[in-house]
Amino acid sequence: MNPQNILTYYDSGQLWAEPPSRAASFDVPTAYQCSLDVRGLRVARGEKPRGFKIGFTNRNIWSRYNVFAPIWGTVYDTTLSFCDGRGTISLGSSCQPRIEPEAVFGMRSTPVPDASLEDLFKAIEWVAPGFEIVQSHLPDWKFKASDSVADGGLHAHLLVGRRVPVNTIATCANELNDVLAATQVALMKGDQHIDKGCGANVLDSPLRALHHFLQELRQCPGAPDLMQGDVVTTGTWTDAWPITPGECWTGAFGMPLSPLELELRP
Repeated sequence: MNPQNILTYYDSGQLWAEPPSRAASFDVPTAYQCSLDVRGLRVARGEKPRGFKIGFTNRNIWSRYNVFAPIWGTVYDTTLSFCDGRGTISLGSSCQPRIEPEAVFGMRSTPVPDASLEDLFKAIEWVAPGFEIVQSHLPDWKFKASDSVADGGLHAHLLVGRRVPVNTIATCANELNDVLAATQVALMKGDQHIDKGCGANVLDSPLRALHHFLQELRQCPGAPDLMQGDVVTTGTWTDAWPITPGECWTGAFGMPLSPLELELRP
């Protein structure tokens, strides 16, 4: 499985013929280099990176997916959309899509080297509710960590809801950390309650998830740094739930975030 093969499967929405991890040498560092090569192919054909997704920050689901540490992948202009509370996403060529309610950050600037939590807070412009549509190109969502990294961090789409300037929520990192950790979400499909969660589920808070990601990103050879204008979605507050076209989902986020509604189209 080479980067061009991976991109071809992504475009077609088909399951992989075999997992990259079948090769004994295909470990997580190798998978990140493969993912960066796929990123290069996508940029070469005109797609623009717009930020990152962080996955598997919710320790409650590690054993379910047999992945026991966070991963990350790239978000593109072709996979990112914004709304003011209600949006639509076409599932198109998504492969076994699932939905995740998350907190999304927008970067004001590149964090300083060896950034502390407070330094990171100063580099953030806004926070918003989000729905990430994730996908897996391996049957029944059975994979190794290296497969999930090579599979674009399992990213398919990201819908970002109403953005709130962080300086209207908190005056320091500790305050933002505590506020977002305590924020709740109820996940609904139509009128049916599906799941619930909170910000503390993602490495104790979305801000801490972002901090962990920044350190991992800067240790990855060849990876780009966080930039002004980047968006970063920080991991699901609930389990990831299967979705199909025609459904309407709501993330009833508590303050300081706001509810987010999503209509799924073919």
